[in-house]
Amino acid sequence: MRIIRHICKTPEELRGGAVAVGNFDGIHRGHQALIGHCRAMADTVKGPALALTFEPHPRSIFQIDAPPFRLTPFRSKGRLLAKLGVDCLVSLRFDKKVSHLSPEDFIQEILVRGLGARHVIVGYDFVFGHRRAGDVELLREQGARHDFAVSVLDPVTHDDDVCSSTIIRVDLETGRCRRAAELLGHWWEIEGRVRGGDRRGRQLGFPTANLHLRDSALRPALGVYAIRFGLKEAGGTRWYPGVANLGHRPTFDGKGIVLETHLFDFSSDIYGRHGRVAFVEHLRPEQKFDGIDAIKAQIALDCDQARQILADPVNARERFETG
Repeated sequence: MRIIRHICKTPEELRGGAVAVGNFDGIHRGHQALIGHCRAMADTVKGPALALTFEPHPRSIFQIDAPPFRLTPFRSKGRLLAKLGVDCLVSLRFDKKVSHLSPEDFIQEILVRGLGARHVIVGYDFVFGHRRAGDVELLREQGARHDFAVSVLDPVTHDDDVCSSTIIRVDLETGRCRRAAELLGHWWEIEGRVRGGDRRGRQLGFPTANLHLRDSALRPALGVYAIRFGLKEAGGTRWYPGVANLGHRPTFDGKGIVLETHLFDFSSDIYGRHGRVAFVEHLRPEQKFDGIDAIKAQIALDCDQARQILADPVNARERFETG
């Protein structure tokens, strides 16, 4: 999959295709339906399938005091979109100039002149342009004027729940990992570079790999989780079972939130490597212990519980494929 950041430099072979427009935060089942339809329409018009999105997320511009909320950082978003068959991710910088485009100018400058769109695919609640003044009816009207077709997809539901980034955020913030995965269609992940810590886990007999948390990334419920840890190996990703603690480490008067992962039956040195942590189940809230022996005993219990959970077919990695 190719990535472009300036539509003035769109290669000719990426023009004249189908364009799915959205923030695509989470790449949940609703987004997947949108991209699937885009792929089908691209084949119909014999052009490329493009996903048009914006960085940074507009919410981070208009709600600067909002807590971290991103479900999917750019790297994860690109990987998932490529897996869905997108030919090109068009990631435009969201700035003051873009935010002040009228709906008509958005269509003219970006969709028509920039991408030469022949088919545009959006969700049922799509709004665009300055002050969100444009809606799907205006898009259809302008599509007829500029000679591109428009598809508006209905909401996608799973077990009567609408697949939406807002609902998924609430699920993760309340520790409901599996329900979030049901709506996402893949296990939710945090990824980043493995960095050195204070090696306290090794002293306890449970060595950990610590991942740096991005400032914009959603903070799920603090506590202990059954997880799978992904590392690039032999041209793919190999997943290792484990347990993780996300929190302040109150027993040791920790400062800031740290994601510490302990991998079962694993001894390789992975400092500096890029890792992916897939959250499978929230085991318990973070807690403060009276001493080292108490925390070691609880970690052992956490590991036993996590092994059982990860061995259950209902939590198989393939059930919600992460790529």
